[in-house]
Amino acid sequence: GAANGASLLQGRNGVGGGRAIRVGTRRSQLARIQTDSVVEMLQEFYPDLRFEITVAMSTIGDKILDTALSKIGEKNLFTKELENALERNEVDLVVHSLKDLPTSLPPGFTIGAICKRENPLDAVVFHPKNCGKTLSLLPEKSVIGTSSLRRAAQLKKKFPQLEFRDIRGNLNTRLKKLDEKEDFSAIILAAAGLKRMGWENRIGQLLSPEDCLYAVGQGALAVEVRAKDQETLNMVSTLHDGETVLCCIAERAFMKRLEGGCSVPVAVNTMLKDGQLYLTGAVYSLDGSESLKETMQTSVNYPQQNEDGPNDDVQHVGITAKNVPAQAQEAAENLGIELADLLLSKGAKHILCVARQLNDAC
Repeated sequence: GAANGASLLQGRNGVGGGRAIRVGTRRSQLARIQTDSVVEMLQEFYPDLRFEITVAMSTIGDKILDTALSKIGEKNLFTKELENALERNEVDLVVHSLKDLPTSLPPGFTIGAICKRENPLDAVVFHPKNCGKTLSLLPEKSVIGTSSLRRAAQLKKKFPQLEFRDIRGNLNTRLKKLDEKEDFSAIILAAAGLKRMGWENRIGQLLSPEDCLYAVGQGALAVEVRAKDQETLNMVSTLHDGETVLCCIAERAFMKRLEGGCSVPVAVNTMLKDGQLYLTGAVYSLDGSESLKETMQTSVNYPQQNEDGPNDDVQHVGITAKNVPAQAQEAAENLGIELADLLLSKGAKHILCVARQLNDAC
């Protein structure tokens, strides 16, 4: 696990000259695992570089565990302290779950790499006594734990016989709450996190996009760097996965245009096939009774043009990816914006405003 990775790196610290590349991470086990996996990939690309992992303090999102996520009202919940360390030059890069990163980054920062996306779907983990069941087979009034308004809104509509309740804490805490208490019949978590933790065997049901559209950026890891730190930017850019970059640009542009955040149910499903990018996006009222959902597509079939020049540091929704064709990135961003505009023209703003007010009042 994480400790293992760290000692490996300490062992390598003797090799390769120059200063070490300092990598910041959150304290949680999943954050450590994600960071180690990115450092491992970088180490393969750059065997002569030294990497040092620094564990940052717990973040606001980690500390305030008794409040629903959507109520804390701090957009960059899990990322602030790490960004502070980046800004103070204490670390050179930070690994995040992309879905934790706001669609507008503070000035001076950029996402320099998005790794190949893990399965973006949501998964159901059942209490041991419900082993082998699916959501539709649970007894009426069974309580399902989720901290996500997006998941709750979609699943309330689909499974009106079930009850949905907030559950907070990191993955370890949530699984413990599920297994050791009788409060929950099942909990909903991102499949990607479970897989990275090595708990794939706990997934009792994968929710298809028909059941539950996923969160913007779900399943993708992002590497955040200082926007002006060209050296680090160039180094981490080897990790970019072109398909994931285009999908996530479209999703983030959609979310940004809608002004969605933790506090409103916005969901997506994206697919790249034969040079066409398909984006499905939806907004929901908190109880799922009202929803708008549309799909649009665009061609992203453009060649890579090597243009060094004024366009050097163009960001698309916070992402810098010079090794992905610029026109394709543009097309992906426009797709997200146009899909959001389509939903807005059909009344999305009203649904989101009501959701936001209700959530603040709840």
